[in-house]
Amino acid sequence: MSQNSVNHDPVQPRPVVARLPRYAAGKPPVTVPGLQPFKLSSNENPFGPLDEVKEAVREQTDLNRYPDPLCTALREELSGVIDVPAEDIVTGTGSLGALSQVLATFAGQNEDGVQDEVIFAWRSFEAYPIVVNSAGALPVPVPLLEDGRHDLEAMIEAINENTSVILLCTPNNPTGPSLSQQEVDDFLARVPKNVLVVLDEAYIEFVRSPQAVDGAATYRAHKNVLLLRTFSKAHGLANLRVGYSVAHPEITNYIRVVATPFAVSSVAQDAAIASLRHMDKVLERVDSLVVERERVVAALDELGWTIPRTDANFVWLPLGDKTDAFVELADAQALSVRGFTGEGVRVSIGEAEANDRFIELCRENATLLTV
Repeated sequence: MSQNSVNHDPVQPRPVVARLPRYAAGKPPVTVPGLQPFKLSSNENPFGPLDEVKEAVREQTDLNRYPDPLCTALREELSGVIDVPAEDIVTGTGSLGALSQVLATFAGQNEDGVQDEVIFAWRSFEAYPIVVNSAGALPVPVPLLEDGRHDLEAMIEAINENTSVILLCTPNNPTGPSLSQQEVDDFLARVPKNVLVVLDEAYIEFVRSPQAVDGAATYRAHKNVLLLRTFSKAHGLANLRVGYSVAHPEITNYIRVVATPFAVSSVAQDAAIASLRHMDKVLERVDSLVVERERVVAALDELGWTIPRTDANFVWLPLGDKTDAFVELADAQALSVRGFTGEGVRVSIGEAEANDRFIELCRENATLLTV
C-alpha cells in the first residue's frame, strides 16, 4: 500500500453500535446525613448468599486453573433439583449471558443479508434490544397492555417469515406481572414450530400466582421452548454471574457451539452448587421477601396507588412524566430506585426498614404523585 493510499480515518465500530441504547445499571443510593442508605434499584437480594455458599467460595483454591467449560457438576446438580436432563442445560454468565448465547445461535443476519427478527414485549428487560441488535438481528418491540402485561395477541400478529425468536419475560421486568399457563399454551399453539420461544424466568422463585406458567412443564411439552434462569436474584449471587438455559438437545447442541468457553468460573460453580444443596434456606429467604412484597403492595393500595400485579421482587409505579420527580424524592431519602424517564419507577423489595421508608415516601407525596 502506498503512502498516499493510507486511510487516516479513526477506527469505527459497526454502524449498529452507534444506535444501541445504553444499559443503565441501578445506581447506588445518595448519602444523606442521618439516614441509612438503601439500594432498591437493581432487584438484588438484600440478604446476600447463604453462609454455606460463602464457605464454598472460601474453600476454592484452584484459581490458577481453568474451570470445567461444560459446568458438569453444576448441570448435574441442577438436573436433580429441577428434574431435567443435564444435557438440556447450558450455563452462561447470568441469564443475560445465556440469552446472548441463544441469540448468537438462532438470530442474526443471514447469508442473503436478511435479518432475523426477534419479538419481545416493551417495556421489558432493557438489555433485550441491546443483545438482539448486537447479534445482528432486528428487534421487534411490542408495547405492553395498560396493566403492564404482555400483549400476546399483538405479538402473534408481529410474527412473519423472518421471525426466529420470541422473548417472553415472566414475571416481566420492570412491571411485574407473570404470564399464566393458559396464556402461554394458547400462544404456543399459534406460534410456528420453527420459531424459538424463550421464557425468561429470572424471578421464577418469587412467583406465587396459582395460574402462573410452569416453565419446566412447558419446555417438556414443546421442542421450540427454552427457559432462562439465574442465580443472581433468589440465590443472591449477582456478583458471580451464573445463569443457564434449558432446552431440548436439538437446541442445546447448537448453543454449545457458540457458548463462551469457561464463562462460569469454578468459584461461581461451587457457590451455585452449595446454594442448590441448601435450597430450603434459599426459599425461606425468598418467602420473607414475598411477605415484604405483599406488605408493600397492600400499603400502596391503601394509599390509593394503582400498580400492576407483581410476581417478582419489585413493584412498578407507572408515573409517566412524574418519574424523574419521584426519583429525586427517593434520592433525598437515601433510597436509590430505578427510574425510566417518562414511563415509571421500579422499586426493589429490600430490607424492612427500606420498605418502610419507601411506603412513607409514597404516603408523603400521594397528592403530588398519585397515579
